[in-house]
Amino acid sequence: MTANVTDKYCVFGNPIAHSKSPEIHAAYAAQTSQQLTYDKRLAPLDGFTAAVHAFIAEGGKGANVTVPFKLEAHKLAGALTMRAQAAGAVNTLLFTEQGIVGDNTDGAGLVNDIVVNAGVPVTGKRVLLLGAGGAARGVVLPLLEHHPAALTIANRTVATAQALVAQFAALSAGAALSACGFADIEGAYDIVINATSASLSSDLPPVPPAVFGPGTLALDMMYGKEPTVFMQFAQQHGAIVRDGLGMLVEQAAEAFAAWRGVRPQTADVLAQLRAKL
Repeated sequence: MTANVTDKYCVFGNPIAHSKSPEIHAAYAAQTSQQLTYDKRLAPLDGFTAAVHAFIAEGGKGANVTVPFKLEAHKLAGALTMRAQAAGAVNTLLFTEQGIVGDNTDGAGLVNDIVVNAGVPVTGKRVLLLGAGGAARGVVLPLLEHHPAALTIANRTVATAQALVAQFAALSAGAALSACGFADIEGAYDIVINATSASLSSDLPPVPPAVFGPGTLALDMMYGKEPTVFMQFAQQHGAIVRDGLGMLVEQAAEAFAAWRGVRPQTADVLAQLRAKL
């Protein structure tokens, strides 16, 4: 008889104590009857690669990667999925016999949260993406794959947004893909996504109130016990608001499916996490 070996997974970050990933993946494992352990690992700021190789040597099968190591994980991976290539960052590692494969499940997680959990289709809609940094870049391809009518990327530095548009122009598949500064945003949008870091410091990206119409979905990638300043502002102007907790739960489900070949149900896990905030 062979011993029942439990597969090992973890999340690397610095800091990492706040991570909800172990709780999420434990729930997914229980739900899908998968034998695995998942823990948090604090990697030294100058020792991420060594930490990953040590984990592989211990028998690790895969890992999630959070701040500040997503760019390093991208460099470390010997192969990248298309969405990891597009995002320019990696948040999920798969350790295979062929080597380390890097994936990025953030954008798919966000889109799943919008389409499935919020029940708002992206197809044929006008979408406004605020910010052009790493968080924004990771969601452009998954949004375009749902064929919005238009995707506008607005950023303080217009050139950064223009560079993103140039990168994804060939993949826009008929969507009107454009870049502008915050002051130049025109008209109302069906979906407005805040991918800036403004909410971390309780700031509001300088968006005109007119971007929000009745029924606009305004989603902030940040989450907390209380609605963010962006969510409060959007709600005051008629939008339906949503935070980033669903994105967190959905990107974890994407990673779990990549590792285990089975997709967990997310609704109960999202409700449990929400209740604990």
